[in-house]
Amino acid sequence: MQHLSPDTRKSPFKGKTGLMRIWNAFRYSFAGLRAAFEHEDAFRQECLLAAVLIPLALFMPTGGAGKALLVGSVLLLLIVELVNSAIEATVDRVSLEHHLLAKRAKDIGSAAVLLALVNLAIVWGLVIFG
Repeated sequence: MQHLSPDTRKSPFKGKTGLMRIWNAFRYSFAGLRAAFEHEDAFRQECLLAAVLIPLALFMPTGGAGKALLVGSVLLLLIVELVNSAIEATVDRVSLEHHLLAKRAKDIGSAAVLLALVNLAIVWGLVIFG
């Protein structure tokens, strides 16, 4: 078995270090947010929901922990939707044919979004109604 040095295990696509790496990571992340907003209806709808719920959470008469839970549940929904969109785009990139494994991957991603929505509803319900 051949042992790989740290240099040979490194991806050829990664070359930047330090501040340039951080800057590139920010640019790629922003490009991902823009792509999701432009191409994913569900992400746009959830961003609208976040634009309403996050300010509402910050003005609710609850302590810092309550506000953090409320905002965190909204951000978790957006994060899970981004991951689901990435899964769907990857599956579609591999093949547009109907395949059981492609359906399974997309359904599991969708289930994750559903659970994030359920989590949001439970957190908001518990914080508001005790």
